[in-house]
Amino acid sequence: MAQYSAVLDGVFVALADPTRRAVIRRLGRGPASVGDLASEAPMTLPSFMKHVRVLESNGLIRTTKSGRVRTCELNQEQLARLVEK
Repeated sequence: MAQYSAVLDGVFVALADPTRRAVIRRLGRGPASVGDLASEAPMTLPSFMKHVRVLESNGLIRTTKSGRVRTCELNQEQLARLVEK
């Protein structure tokens, strides 16, 4: 139970930031490249990448790289944990 609680704590910390919530909201419409996601955020790409890493390290998103393009998509299984009974 404590391990499960630690996972949820990380998820809620990741979702506490408005930039990361905006990324999750955008990815709800489908996968997007980091460049596309970053263009909607009022910060530099390196700063934005920190948000991507937090979301990825807490299992909320997955990223794949093809050539020079990194694409993000929601991890539906991790999000489903938020609504489990």
